[in-house]
Amino acid sequence: MHPISTPGRPTADPRTSGPRTPRLRASSRLRRTTAALGLNAVLVGVLVGVPAAAAERRADLTPPVVTADEVMPHLDVLQRIADRSGGNRAHGTRGYRDSVAYVKAVLDRAGFRTTLHRFTHDGATSYNLLADWPGGDPEHVVFAGAHLDSVADGPGINDNGSGSAALLATALEVSKAGLRPDRHLRFAWWGAEEVGLVGSSAYVRDLPAAERERIDVYLNVDMAGTRNSGRWLVVHDDTAAAEAFEGYFAARNLPTIGIGIGGSDHVSFGDVGIPVGGFATGIDECTHAACDRVENVDPQTETISTNAVISTVWQLAARR
Repeated sequence: MHPISTPGRPTADPRTSGPRTPRLRASSRLRRTTAALGLNAVLVGVLVGVPAAAAERRADLTPPVVTADEVMPHLDVLQRIADRSGGNRAHGTRGYRDSVAYVKAVLDRAGFRTTLHRFTHDGATSYNLLADWPGGDPEHVVFAGAHLDSVADGPGINDNGSGSAALLATALEVSKAGLRPDRHLRFAWWGAEEVGLVGSSAYVRDLPAAERERIDVYLNVDMAGTRNSGRWLVVHDDTAAAEAFEGYFAARNLPTIGIGIGGSDHVSFGDVGIPVGGFATGIDECTHAACDRVENVDPQTETISTNAVISTVWQLAARR
């Protein structure tokens, strides 16, 4: 979660910000780069299944449900990466590069088309990781993302390893199901969010107007496993996304608070008029601190959040 304002943008508290004002979409030029990262190999300790070619699953099937055992191991890996990389996974560090390498390796094995979008900030080159699931209408894209970097003061396992793990587990369920969505599915793990939404802003800036128009909705997950939170802060912008998340939590008698756009990478999309959705579980005493370790994530909250993302992606993937 990025709690400070970026140049030219007022500070937005995700717990209190209101509905956004519609904005015109500005055109820009796409500069996609898939240059090799030159990363050290990261041990992938998660087994993933590549979908069978004969799978004829439809997006309107009942969404799968995961357990903590399918989500928390990703956070264990991110913690180990931070431990051997100076205690963090911040922009411009080995910790961030190895985090990207880990997520990319898992997605590649699961059958996603992954690309690296390069950007530079404060003299350091970094990458956003994009993953497209084959199939679906390319004119109608459901896009979900989470930032993968931490602050320099800690490993960032709740902020935002938890959102990154929830997103990765969702993508793997798409693969395991051999999902054949009506809409095209794209996932992203953003860099340099903690220094001003830099990675997602660079991606959106580089995206041509025609490509922006193809994005029906962008969903953001930033902090999905906060301990002692007991509530989910649901972004109220895109109606279908808000209804899907609110409906999931309401069906389980889980409290929510409706919020506007603010505080994380969905701002980059909302600023150019792309409808957005998503949620967070809120900050805690370890946010942006050295104690934001894997022990700081509540497995039950993390699992509920992951299943909320899965359910919403399944619903929106089938919607025209």
